Order: sequence, then structure tokens, then C-alpha cells
Amino acid sequence: MEKDVRVIEVKRSIFENNDQDAARLRAELKEKKVFLLNLMSSPGAGKTTTLLALARALKGRLKMGVMEADIDSAVDAEKMLEAGVKAIQIHTGGMCHLDADMTRQGLYEFGMDGAELIVLENVGNLVCPAEFDTGAVRNMTILSVPEGDDKPLKYPLMYEKCDLLVVNKTDVMPYFDFDRQRMEQYARQRNPKIDILYISAKNGEGIDALADWIVAKANEWRA
Repeated sequence: MEKDVRVIEVKRSIFENNDQDAARLRAELKEKKVFLLNLMSSPGAGKTTTLLALARALKGRLKMGVMEADIDSAVDAEKMLEAGVKAIQIHTGGMCHLDADMTRQGLYEFGMDGAELIVLENVGNLVCPAEFDTGAVRNMTILSVPEGDDKPLKYPLMYEKCDLLVVNKTDVMPYFDFDRQRMEQYARQRNPKIDILYISAKNGEGIDALADWIVAKANEWRA
């Protein structure tokens, strides 16, 4: 299967000022009316499963594509293609993040003409990806219930940089010592403006609300 996935080997940005490059990329996305969502989380939080559920929920509402970023392999892109979602795999050359120029390389290979929503599934890591502006319009992070409610205290930059926090795997919440109120308090200490949604990507709980959030932000950007 892997031979059927287009794999893009991106290179480190030659720009010293990544923030300026990210701003230029956002201006280009605005001109082309493409909504780029940067999705971050730790490994195993459920990024790919959430995207598969979103693809079903967004059908007929937004044309969705996915750029899967990993240090190696094409497993996640294969899953997207099997589900009928346009996808490419980005290999980061051993780096645990993407910057704006690397994201641009992926977007050019993906193709932005006619695109509406492109989700960048960033490398699974709670530190490096939050340090680099990819040029995305919005940033989203997933926190899974088994990880614990104290993650916003341990990895503050991730929550400071994100517009949306999605708490996944709510179906197993009864089996874990996870305090919603405490987690929300910690997250809003880091970012008072962050939106918080609860989902179970496995059984579909909350996916429609997440789809609504994305559609609203995308329509606002593309207006």
C-alpha cells in the first residue's frame, strides 16, 4: 500500500524569520480561500481517528484534505486514502516539527487550487510543533483522557498557541481519574480564549460539534 502514497521529503526552512514566512503563507492561503488547520497532539491521542470521523461529518459541507507529517512511514496517509480523503505524506527528515516553509512545500505538492479545508496533522509531540508557526489559519490540539488532566500545566506552550482544545476518548473517562473542571482551569490559565470541546472519535460523540466549529472558522476565513 505504501507505494500508492505520495511522500514529500521536506527540507529545513532557509528563512531565518519563520514568523514572517508564516505570515506570507497565511496571506497566500487567504487569497486562495484555503483554510489550513494545524492539528497537534502527543502520539496516540487520536489525531488520525478524529480526522477520519471528521471526514464523514464534513461530507457535503467542506471539501477536506489532509497532509500527514511524520518522521517516517506512510501509515496515516494510507488510512486517509482508504477512506476516500485526499492525502499526502510529509516526511520531516528526522525533525519533530514543521515550520512555515516546510508546510508550504507540502501545500504546493498537495495542490491548493479548489481546496477548501486542508488539515496538517503535525508530528506527534507536545513540545516542538508548538514552537514553530506553520502558517496555519488556526491551531488545534487533542488531549486524550488517558493522558491526564494536568497536561496544560506540563506543556504550557501547546495550549497558549492553540485556538481549540479537543478532549478525546471521553468514552473511557469513567475509568480514569480525569477532572474536567480542573483540566479546563489549567488550560485557561495558559490561554483564556481557548475553545474546549469533548469528543469520542471512536463512537462519534461530539464530532458534529467539532465539525461545526471547523465549518464556522473556515467560512469566516474564506468569506
